[in-house]
Amino acid sequence: MKITSWNVNGLRAVMKKDFSRSLAALQTDILCLQETKAQDEQVSAALEGIDGYHVYSNSAVRKGYSGVAILTRVAPLAVTADIGIEEHDQEGRVLTAEFDDFFLVTVYTPNSGNELVRLPYRQSWDAAFLAFVKTLEKQKPVLMCGDFNVAHREIDLARPKPNYNKSAGYTQQEIDGMDRIIDAGFIDTFRHLHPEEVKYSWWSYRAGARARNVGWRIDYVLGTASLVEQQVSGASIHNEILGSDHCPVAVTLDR
Repeated sequence: MKITSWNVNGLRAVMKKDFSRSLAALQTDILCLQETKAQDEQVSAALEGIDGYHVYSNSAVRKGYSGVAILTRVAPLAVTADIGIEEHDQEGRVLTAEFDDFFLVTVYTPNSGNELVRLPYRQSWDAAFLAFVKTLEKQKPVLMCGDFNVAHREIDLARPKPNYNKSAGYTQQEIDGMDRIIDAGFIDTFRHLHPEEVKYSWWSYRAGARARNVGWRIDYVLGTASLVEQQVSGASIHNEILGSDHCPVAVTLDR
């Protein structure tokens, strides 16, 4: 089973950029999307021509903002939206699909914003989200994927020193948030299988950053240690897939 995660930076926009061809190239059983920027009915309409997948989505109250979705060939046992905390459930950032052996959570973590104005909220979110996935884990293993909006280590961004504690996505508080996920027993699948590989999943639209590969790895697939160690046989970052400022990241599970 291949599970892929992709921040599409606008589903309706990416549909006009060979999304169908990209989906076919990925050959994925499940595709988790972030930043759909669409309401549920708009997600359904945009994906109407995509055959072979069950489609589920969770949209923000504010139109044209945030939003996540799951496309899956395998019908889940159940699908639930949000994390059950009113403060955090307005922006359509989490969708959970339950399968026989694990929970799959797609997440679009809040960006701390220009001048880090939303960093305090981001810290509150990080704590609440970790508590949510740990509660799920009491029932069965968890695989969570999405745009976590943080480069965890220096290897995960092209220019660590000028960005440290100055840019959203590479402050010590955000790094600490990812550390807590790892310390809670979850494994970063790509770094687990590729400890020294330099590869990015997001590039600014400015100054030709993608062409020059001045990027950040902020998209992850993280999983319960037992699940990752026993079933994850591959982890990849698909730099060749265009259409967004992010590229897809994926894992392969042996079942």
